[in-house]
Amino acid sequence: MAFSRRCAVAICTAIFSSMQLSPAPPKLANHSREPGVTTAQEPVTPVPDAVITDAPKVRIGERLFGDYRLSHDNSRSCASCHDLRTNGAGVASHDVGLDGSSLPLNTPTIFNATLNFRLGWEGKLRTLEADIKASLENPQIMGTSIPEVLGKLNRDPGLRREFTLAYGRGPDAANVLDAIASFERTLVTPGSRFDRWLAGDAAALSAEELDGYRLFKSLGCASCHQGVSIGGNLFQRHGIFRPLASPQPEVLRVPGLRNVATTPPYFHDGSAPTLDDAVRKMGAAQLNSTLTDQQVSAIVAYLQTLTGRYRGTLVGASR
Repeated sequence: MAFSRRCAVAICTAIFSSMQLSPAPPKLANHSREPGVTTAQEPVTPVPDAVITDAPKVRIGERLFGDYRLSHDNSRSCASCHDLRTNGAGVASHDVGLDGSSLPLNTPTIFNATLNFRLGWEGKLRTLEADIKASLENPQIMGTSIPEVLGKLNRDPGLRREFTLAYGRGPDAANVLDAIASFERTLVTPGSRFDRWLAGDAAALSAEELDGYRLFKSLGCASCHQGVSIGGNLFQRHGIFRPLASPQPEVLRVPGLRNVATTPPYFHDGSAPTLDDAVRKMGAAQLNSTLTDQQVSAIVAYLQTLTGRYRGTLVGASR
């Protein structure tokens, strides 16, 4: 089955990036930006700094994010799967559920999740609050209920005092979810080298990294991976020409590529161990073509410039 160039870009995959392949290795760029092109014309925008409008609520949310009482058996917290000291996710293909079985999908990073239009691989949840509630009630993740969580938290006099000062009342269903979501909204990671380049620092990227970004646009990756998250705002199919990863779910939310170099393994089933492997598989599965080694190297080099900073430290620096 033949697909035109325009059609191939239109059906680009959900899992990593959409790529169209050129028949010959590209020439390396020898300039920081094409003549007449400004960052205002780029398909990607910088990650904004975190905006904290109510610090007491954020502090409570941060405390709850690491609170093991949010799980039924007090064995895990949000941070157990979303490790903020590393990449905001985990290092395994699948995290382990409360019953010891593997979770069905790879855990996405919580960093920059607030910038996405939907949450989770299948994009079923529209707000951080809804996502938090779903995780609490999922029998494999936290295995609890809102009433159970509230019973535990309200037995803590110090925490009740904090809630009363911040919300005018003790812990309840609405303010517990609001506090955690308020904290999660601060989990953005500005300051990547690519964002510095977007801001006008022509020396922030090397020639190979700039060439990788040129390929990222010209091959079609930016048709699905654009905006502030470099993705996270579309649903797409995967495995168009040949299988890419686990066949189900067939339609997924396009993941954002911020900090992608820190979040192996890749794809919804965690089946690609490295960026190099993920990029090569994307070319074959989505366009029935093979990227050259030079193309892969340049694209991976570009993707490595997307690592931002959380509280002044590069994401993944402590891994």
